[in-house]
Amino acid sequence: MEHVKIQYAKTHLSALLALVERGQEVIISRGSTPVAKLVPLEPHQERELGFVHYAVPNEFFDVLPENELQAWEGRV
Repeated sequence: MEHVKIQYAKTHLSALLALVERGQEVIISRGSTPVAKLVPLEPHQERELGFVHYAVPNEFFDVLPENELQAWEGRV
């Protein structure tokens, strides 16, 4: 684990990010007090679509009654 001061982190951010991309962690300190940690992100995993079985009923596509249309449009 790499420990660096804020000023070093500001001027060498690209190099520190390269370390993080290789799996290392970097602690950034203000004086002798740690204030932040740079860590690698976990890879994004795609979620499977369609994991909930649901069918839209045909009535969903029916024309709304006038009073409901007015409510949705804020004219009530």
